[in-house]
Amino acid sequence: MPKPYPREFRDDVIAVARRGEAPLKQVAKDFGISESCLANWLRAADVEDGTRPGVTRDESTELRELRKRNRLLEQENEVLRKAAAYLARQSAGKIVFPLVRELAAAGAPIRVSVAVTCRVLGISRQAYYQWCAAPVSQRDYDDAHLINAALEIHADDPADGYRFIADELARRGFTASENRVWRICSMQQIFSSHAKKKGRSHKAGPPVHDDLVRRDFTATAPNTKWLTDITEHSTGEGKLYLCAVKDCYSNKIVGYSIDSHMRASLAVSALRNAIALRDPAGTVVHSDRGAQFRSAAYRRLLRSHRLTGSMGRVGACGDNAAMESFFSLLQKNVLDTRRWRTREELRLAIVSWIETKYHRKRRQRALGKLTPVEFETIYTTAAAA
Repeated sequence: MPKPYPREFRDDVIAVARRGEAPLKQVAKDFGISESCLANWLRAADVEDGTRPGVTRDESTELRELRKRNRLLEQENEVLRKAAAYLARQSAGKIVFPLVRELAAAGAPIRVSVAVTCRVLGISRQAYYQWCAAPVSQRDYDDAHLINAALEIHADDPADGYRFIADELARRGFTASENRVWRICSMQQIFSSHAKKKGRSHKAGPPVHDDLVRRDFTATAPNTKWLTDITEHSTGEGKLYLCAVKDCYSNKIVGYSIDSHMRASLAVSALRNAIALRDPAGTVVHSDRGAQFRSAAYRRLLRSHRLTGSMGRVGACGDNAAMESFFSLLQKNVLDTRRWRTREELRLAIVSWIETKYHRKRRQRALGKLTPVEFETIYTTAAAA
């Protein structure tokens, strides 16, 4: 079963088709989809816009959420009913962990799992199991005494920081390292009255991946080596940012995302769109050291799909030269051709050029004077044979 197209790609195709500059059959051919598929997308878009009767995507999502919430409320009602009966026999000041243990006991009339009870009562399961092992740990007992002593010391002189507090605790007979005192002071918001926040640095951060490409932008098969980067261009409404993912084997742009910002979500969206149409397990994804590609969300996406990250050096454009070459073509063929009034106008022009011209009409000498789509089609046919 073929993978579904990314939502961003579908919206771009619908926008191009609605402009009416070409017949629907030609638009479907340019974007590599069937005419019936494009017709279905247009019908769904009319439903979303309210021009055609039907259930919209938001209404369908809301219905699923309501059904899910209904099931959750039924489970929570059962737990609360048992909790009310339990608390009627116990004093209100009692800890709630015994209630969790009683509801999860095998001999209970209706056994409720620890996970459900902890979720309803707002309790951490890890904390519950730790309590079962040791209702009051020695570490918590010692920290409580340290916190009380630290609060007293800080109340005497609010200008004291955690180092002075650690020295005073040692003088009073407490045994605790400076790191432990710092953790306790941070947790209790015990700071010196003279403390100031450090200014932010805008320098490029350290790499989170090694350079696995080393300026070798060739590949022997699709989904072996991907390049990604972000470019920007000004419009009458402000800047528009494009993050693209390029396959080194066929030079095809396997995924991209366009938005009015260049936060980490832009890079994550572009990579997610590429993953949605490919099978990239083990692919090397090479980028620069931008904050977007060093973000936790981007690295988490790489790990979850078993992709290998790679990064070039700071200020070395040659480390990602193949991606810069594509952006140069985009600059000459689209961005610098005229002034762009709106972001949407430039967005549709970029999408049309990538999908229609670059992928299906522009022949490249490095590919044997074939287009990226033709080159990959030949490889797919040969691999199947």
